[in-house]
Amino acid sequence: MLLHLRRILAGLLALVAVGVALMPDRGAVDVAVTARDLPPGVPLGGEDVRVVAVPTAFAPAGAVSREEALGRALVGGARSGEPLTDARLTPANPGVSSVAVRLADAGVAGLLRPGSRVDVVGAESTVLASDASVVAVRDGEVVVLSATHTAARRLAAETLAGPVALVLR
Repeated sequence: MLLHLRRILAGLLALVAVGVALMPDRGAVDVAVTARDLPPGVPLGGEDVRVVAVPTAFAPAGAVSREEALGRALVGGARSGEPLTDARLTPANPGVSSVAVRLADAGVAGLLRPGSRVDVVGAESTVLASDASVVAVRDGEVVVLSATHTAARRLAAETLAGPVALVLR
């Protein structure tokens, strides 16, 4: 009886081996991944990104190339080896800069997530930036925002004088 079961098992394993050998090669695609643990909001440099070949079936939707990733920032922290996709990176827009601002009300930081849209208000209810994007929240009181170059310069100058308020959209 045991000999009979061994022969059946050997036959099944042989069939599986033939099936695997006859499967079509689906190829591989190069995917940009993080080379080390990275925080959000920091522009990616050459040492932050590496390329790995993965089977086409396992490549994530929206995967970006190394060249597309360089210079852009993560919207959230990433562990070493995580694939980089368009959803994980800030927009590639040459007309946009990032700036860190200190909040007048640190409690607002708990309501913010990367990708949140905000208006920034300074002293005397002056709107310093409209529809800015949150890139990162640091230490509960500092927020990195992505805004136009002009608005980013205005925000940087205003935060030298004091904290700013955010209006969530």
